[in-house]
Amino acid sequence: MPKLKTTYDFLGGEVLIFDKDLEWTSFDLVNRVRNTLCRKMEIKKMKVGHAGTLDPLATGLMILCTGKSTKKIESLQGLEKEYTATFKLGATTPSFDMESEEDSNRDTSHVTKELIEETIKKFRGEIEQVPPIFSAVKVKGKRAFDYARNGEDIKLRPRKIVIHNIEVESFNLPYLKIRVECSKGTYIRSLARDIGEELKCGAYLTELRRTRIGDFKVEDAITIDFFLENLNLFETI
Repeated sequence: MPKLKTTYDFLGGEVLIFDKDLEWTSFDLVNRVRNTLCRKMEIKKMKVGHAGTLDPLATGLMILCTGKSTKKIESLQGLEKEYTATFKLGATTPSFDMESEEDSNRDTSHVTKELIEETIKKFRGEIEQVPPIFSAVKVKGKRAFDYARNGEDIKLRPRKIVIHNIEVESFNLPYLKIRVECSKGTYIRSLARDIGEELKCGAYLTELRRTRIGDFKVEDAITIDFFLENLNLFETI
């Protein structure tokens, strides 16, 4: 059970950690928390923001800041992240995840755990990574996913990221589960693509969970349902 305070100063500033549900967008979570707090406190508006987005098909840790604590968002965004991720080997999708249909299938008979262990070593440390075209990266004032959805072909520039650690958690063809500790700006979908290419079989992301941001851990987080059901127990200043 997460440790909760009895008194919260949401306008003065609070840092809340949530375990985001599957299929919720990051905006959905921020919007629900903001609207609920405004109703409870009988005010018209309140600053609420998140310190790092999660895709709708990802679950896990999100940090939300309220009131004056929104000033902390930039520094929180720079903290190291930890994820567990499952890749499907032997297939690819345009979005590098399950948001789009498979567009290729390749042989995986040569893939062994030993090959995977050797391959992922190449991704440790500072590397260059090209973001997914289905992403919020801006190109000429537009989001990359806007070009992608319109069928426009654009090239995104590689970015330097740091993979502090990457290790195999389980392997049962065609699925590979890994744990990754990485820097801000890392796309695990792109990591799936790149590892799949290095293995010469292709891969895409089927499951993603963020387990840690800096010293914040998902086991200490609350769900949105818990927040809504227990908000009346919290005393607000």
